[in-house]
Amino acid sequence: MDHQDNILSVANLSIAFSNGFTAVKDISFSIAKGKTLAVVGESGSGKSLTALSLMGLLPKQASVEGSIMLTVNEQEVKLNSVAVTAWQQMRGKAIGMVFQEPMSSLNPVMKIGKQLAEAIHAHNKISKAEARANAIDWLRKVQLPEPEKIYERYPHQLSGGQKQRVMIAMAMCNNPALLIADEPTTALDVTVQKEVVALMKQLQEEWETAMIFITHDLALASEVADDVLVMYGGEVMEYGNIHQVLANPQHPYTKALLVCRPAPENKGKRLVSVDDLLEGKRTTKTEATLSAQTVSEESMLQVNGLRVWFTENRDLLGRPVDYFKAVDDVSFEIKRGEVLGLVGESGCGKSTISRSLMGLLPVHEGQVIFKGEDIAGLPQKEWKRVRRQIQMVFQDPYASLNPRMTVGDMLMEPMKVHQIVSAGELKNEALRLLDLVQLPGDSMNRYPHQFSGGQRQRIGIARALSLRPELMICDESVSALDVSVQAQILNLLKDLQAKFGLTYLFISHDLNVVHYMSDRVLVMQKGHIVERGEATDVLQHPVNDYTKRLIAAMPGR
Repeated sequence: MDHQDNILSVANLSIAFSNGFTAVKDISFSIAKGKTLAVVGESGSGKSLTALSLMGLLPKQASVEGSIMLTVNEQEVKLNSVAVTAWQQMRGKAIGMVFQEPMSSLNPVMKIGKQLAEAIHAHNKISKAEARANAIDWLRKVQLPEPEKIYERYPHQLSGGQKQRVMIAMAMCNNPALLIADEPTTALDVTVQKEVVALMKQLQEEWETAMIFITHDLALASEVADDVLVMYGGEVMEYGNIHQVLANPQHPYTKALLVCRPAPENKGKRLVSVDDLLEGKRTTKTEATLSAQTVSEESMLQVNGLRVWFTENRDLLGRPVDYFKAVDDVSFEIKRGEVLGLVGESGCGKSTISRSLMGLLPVHEGQVIFKGEDIAGLPQKEWKRVRRQIQMVFQDPYASLNPRMTVGDMLMEPMKVHQIVSAGELKNEALRLLDLVQLPGDSMNRYPHQFSGGQRQRIGIARALSLRPELMICDESVSALDVSVQAQILNLLKDLQAKFGLTYLFISHDLNVVHYMSDRVLVMQKGHIVERGEATDVLQHPVNDYTKRLIAAMPGR
């Protein structure tokens, strides 16, 4: 490739912090006009720091070595020697960025249209009326319905996918030479992800923008990118044409990222983790089979005609007139020792079901029969007894752990309240729980912020196990994790199930994960179950159109 074609050339880039830690070590890559480079790696690999160095947004205590050259309008600019004042003009004009979490990147008290019009007005010598017309045009370009109405809305009035479209419009409205997308679809469902990725590619082709697409998902990278840069521990493991790298990976780390995903052929086998492969503990061919869990005929949970409705409007006397039917007439059964998967997009009612089973949301109508007792209308004081037996592992371990409590206190408190063991045994029992989830004993005296995301999720699992429950509800409990950490947590859940005969309701929007974990699967759409059956049947021979759409949208299908 001719060097003149390159929009961005990075040579020997290193990023070090004042405490002596080098986060990015001597990396080099380039991107041509209209091309996409996927930067792939796990949390902590240096992907996002590399992106921030291209935007001039590194923290003050970070120093950069090497050279970052950007070509804008035929002119070469050395980005790492641009003055602070000049960055204001560069950002948004020469380089656009789409962040992972659209809600935290939009101003919550300012209308969507005004935020977009400001971004346009700041870099173009046009009137406010022209900026407004231009902004509405961009809302149309990113395929938002009724752009004039969206212009007048606030961020909280849009769905996650819609907010991400607004972010794409803001990043591209000034026709930047380079677009950086940092995990732009992590928080989105597969169908929305597919639409957003297709939209970015379409706009990129139209404007010939060079794009960096940061992700930890190799299957997604293969659908978006021309080239791939695989990072681990701040270093480049592999760099080249994406299809060649994926078809014939050279580095053990790239191979590991490819095999630790829960794919259909892995069902019933132990997932290989990156650490296993890097340490050469196991070849990919001899994955250990998981000990098969016996499912009994005994019913653990029977849900009949469950309705969970929220009042939308009331009449003058305060009586409800309109309801939002989050869950509408849902029935299913979970047998003892079974894993029942519940899959569907955001807003379909999955989490509403899980919260109503825990007594955290009132049931409008229907029965929830747990071990022969209808718990749907239980008085609040009775729930303590039931909650001991039904526990939940949440999606975001950081939000569900008390930041001011040590891990030891967090594990011992529920056991003390429910009198699981005698006071003298509490500490030993907490240590046993940490050992079960493969965390060191010294975790007892540490706080949640001192752990990584995967470790925090292990703490959440240990806390749920502390009460020795019979039914565990896992609500999107691996969706925020890297593929390698996800593999470790899925193995752990399977091991614990075999050891304690646990029963799981496993909720996720990732069909591969649900298929890997579950015996049977329910597919949910808009408050209703639209398909149910054995996990393999539903995934390989879907009957319902919605299920077919979900499966078709999975990356790498």
